[in-house]
Parts: sequence; structure tokens; C-alpha cells
Amino acid sequence: MRKSILSLAVLSALAVPSFVSAAEEAAEVDASKAPEPSWSVTTNVGVVSDYYTRGVSQSWHKPAVQFGMDVVHTSGFYAGAWGSSISPNTFPDASVELDAYAGYNGSISAVEGLGYTVGAIGYFYPGASWKKYNYLGVPDQTPEGGSFNTYEANFGLSYQWLSAKASVTLGDWFGAEKKTGWDGDTKGSTYIELNAAYPLPWYNLTLVGHVGHLNVAGELNKDYVSSSGQMPSATPESGNPDYTDYKIGLSKAFKIANSEGWNAGLYYVGNSNGSYWGSKGYGGSSFDASAATNDLGEDRFIVTLGRAF
Repeated sequence: MRKSILSLAVLSALAVPSFVSAAEEAAEVDASKAPEPSWSVTTNVGVVSDYYTRGVSQSWHKPAVQFGMDVVHTSGFYAGAWGSSISPNTFPDASVELDAYAGYNGSISAVEGLGYTVGAIGYFYPGASWKKYNYLGVPDQTPEGGSFNTYEANFGLSYQWLSAKASVTLGDWFGAEKKTGWDGDTKGSTYIELNAAYPLPWYNLTLVGHVGHLNVAGELNKDYVSSSGQMPSATPESGNPDYTDYKIGLSKAFKIANSEGWNAGLYYVGNSNGSYWGSKGYGGSSFDASAATNDLGEDRFIVTLGRAF
């Protein structure tokens, strides 16, 4: 799909009319009036001191390298792919997260500055599987489990520098189901978020704010016993992963010499559920044959640096 979209973009940019006018007439055409290409392609690369998404560290509080590509059509259609290094402690045997997404952005003419977006996204973790869940070196704790891959549909509204979005899982939330120690399937889990990116009048700075709420359609089954007879050893006092997360900070656009497209950020992030995502909770325990634990939702500052091309 990625190749076909790029091919279409290239063909659109290179397409010529079936009937070409005389050279004398073409010379008179004002180049400034030439139509802009219907398709545009951008790429981005970056590094972060800690890969937090929705208030949870995906990199076990280690730095991460990230990359992405977006294809946008003037009609409002967009598609893209994005990836980041992650920790196998959270996703056993996986070291990369790959996301693929597509959707449509539009405006609502009745209110100037009001826009909407509708789309879908898939989160993929190559090599990871609940079958490899191996806390404290005990194998076969969830031998019938599937992948962590997750799919969401989303809808959002934006007005000037404010935006809001609602996302809902189309299947189980990161493979959470009865076969992986939960009290049922988790299809229909939701994430609601409000975001702000307010441009400040100094030094190309933008004030960034975010608050979101995760509502998983299920909880851990504390009486779960796998077919091997083993019980997950990391079951916390609370089996509820729901939380409210937050983010606030500054981003700055800048250029280095004649190189544009650079952006850096400093943010304060965290979430409200330390009993599940903390070092004594299920979410903060390593799933990858290790006794290691971590508070994956603790409040902390993170630094980002990236460039768009």
C-alpha cells in the first residue's frame, strides 16, 4: 500500500495533458499560475528521551528513535506510516512499533476555522505475542493468546489551536481478552483527548497542552489460571488499567544554517493510575522473562528533537 500511494503521488506530479499546445503558446504561460500538485509527501525523523504515548512509557524510560512518512491530497485525504523503537519488556520479543493510518480532514463552512477529521489507525508490534508472555521466567502463562496489534477508528474536531478526538478499538485492546487473563474481550475500549497548541509571540515557541482519558472495556481476571496451571504473578491490587493522562510543555520550530523543518520540545507528562501502571502493578511489570518492574506512568520531563522533510 505504501508503494502504491507513493507511485500515485509521483504519477500525479508528473502527469501531462493529452493535448499539448504549440511551443509559442506554452512560452506565454505564466509559471506562477501553474496549479500546485494534488499530492504532497513529507517524511520526519526524531529522537526522544522517553517514548511516552497517552501517558505511558513504551520504551521502559529509555530514549527512542522515531520516523514517519505522510501522503496528503488536496481533497483532504491523508495516509501515512510511523515507527518507533520500543521495549521488549512491555511487548515481548518486539523492539519496534509500526503504525499505519489513513483518513480525511475537512472543514465545516458554517463556522470559520472549524474543522473535522475521521480516520483509522493500526498499531503493529512485529514479533510480539501473548504466547511469549514470560513474567519471572515462567513460560506458557498465556499460551493461547494472540498478538498485541490493535486497530482504532477515530473522529475529531478542531478550532483554531484547540482540538478534540475520540478513538475506539475495533478489536481487543492490545490483545487483552479471556485467553490472556482478562474478564472478557476488550473490544470498544475508548480514548478521549483534548489538545491545545497555542502559538506564543516569542521565539517561534508553541505552548502545548493535552489531557486524555483511557477507558478499557474490561479488567484483569484475578482468578485467571492458564492451561499450564500457572497464574500471572504480576496481578496488582487493582486490575483496572483506566487512567487520565496529561502533558504540558513548549515546542520550538527552528532551522540550522539553511536547513529548515527542525523542532524541539520539552514536556511534562504522566498519568493518574499508579496502582496498575506503577512498579507494583501489572502494567509496570516486565512481560519478557525478567523480574524487572518500572513505573511506566510516572510524572517526568521528556525532551524531543526532530526534523520534517
